[in-house]
Amino acid sequence: MLKSFIFDLNFLLKLRKEKVTMERLDKINILIKKFKEDRDWDKFHNPKDLAISLSIEIAELLECFQWKTSEESIEKNLDNIKYEIADIAIYLLYLCNKLNIDILDVIEKKIKINEFKYPLEKSKGNSIKYNKL
Repeated sequence: MLKSFIFDLNFLLKLRKEKVTMERLDKINILIKKFKEDRDWDKFHNPKDLAISLSIEIAELLECFQWKTSEESIEKNLDNIKYEIADIAIYLLYLCNKLNIDILDVIEKKIKINEFKYPLEKSKGNSIKYNKL
């Protein structure tokens, strides 16, 4: 009985955390939508240009690491890295919103696909691509 109660409590805590995460994601979506609408930028936000902008932001993140070790990059550029990651996330959410993609749903589906493509017994501890396993 106690074991069942602990499991139920852990399950409820997990659900509560997921709800908070969903609420934060919804809040972020509202903030970025308002930011875009206030500036009348939606007319520029077509899927092609959002994908291009996303790629550019990823390149800007890569610049934070260029010609340095990972440790050096993090030590000297952590704030820039954080802001570039935020820019990437914002453009990704803009693109998902434009295409009516539920990012959390598609991530869950993709993880299941990857679990099939990279079975634990074949892929654990190595970096071989799924088609060569």
